Amino acid sequence: MTPPPSEAASLQIMRLDNVQVSLPIYHAGSRSLKKSLLFRGSSGRISRDASDRITIEALRGISLSLQSGDRLALIGHNGAGKTTLLRVMAGIYEPDVGSISVRGRISPMFDIGLGIDTDLSGFDNIRIRGMILGMSPAEIEEHLPDIAEFTELGEYLEMPVRTYSSGMLMKLTFGIATCFEPEVLLMDEWILAGDAHFMVKAQRRIESFVRKANVMVLATHQMNVCREWCNLGLWLDQGIPKAFGPIEEVIGAYEGSANYV
Repeated sequence: MTPPPSEAASLQIMRLDNVQVSLPIYHAGSRSLKKSLLFRGSSGRISRDASDRITIEALRGISLSLQSGDRLALIGHNGAGKTTLLRVMAGIYEPDVGSISVRGRISPMFDIGLGIDTDLSGFDNIRIRGMILGMSPAEIEEHLPDIAEFTELGEYLEMPVRTYSSGMLMKLTFGIATCFEPEVLLMDEWILAGDAHFMVKAQRRIESFVRKANVMVLATHQMNVCREWCNLGLWLDQGIPKAFGPIEEVIGAYEGSANYV
């Protein structure tokens, strides 16, 4: 049963209206390269902006609304625009056209190593992450023991991150990415990390994260993950939405398309 308009509005967590994003190609300066790119972009995806820079239209005409409890899978081939859309939802990219509104704290789980300061300790990096997410110092300190236990890094959390092995760094970045409960969870692929023992812990933590989030948006190529965890799907092709709706319908349209491999 569809809720009354006032109730439906109160449940809305994220809304995108006709979002369009164009990204400049800064190294397309030569005349011959410009000519080549524009010729190849005759489909309309590659063009010039007002400053005569070559740009690629990464997203075009994205409109959707997500309610509390929705789990959205972004599907499509590499280069379809899935990660770009996640970055728009996270506030990293501003739409050139259209608008986006989000209610709640965003927890992005992509590029999870981005922003790590290797000269600082593990604890300091966790504190910085908490501040970026808008947590108070008291809230951050309250969560620190749980995060420290999860990473299994012990006294290394007091040491500069540059002294960590690659496995230790992965444990830290994963622990930081999942250190505070999400309201809007944005994920690029189903992230798992570390040795077999740690992967079991990571799997449980991701599942807990997903269950606690008001809304999740997941970009993935794994249709089994989409079916297990998502109720909605958005199929993107070269930045253009091809289908949006119940996950099985969208997967069926995607897998039945002429260019599906």
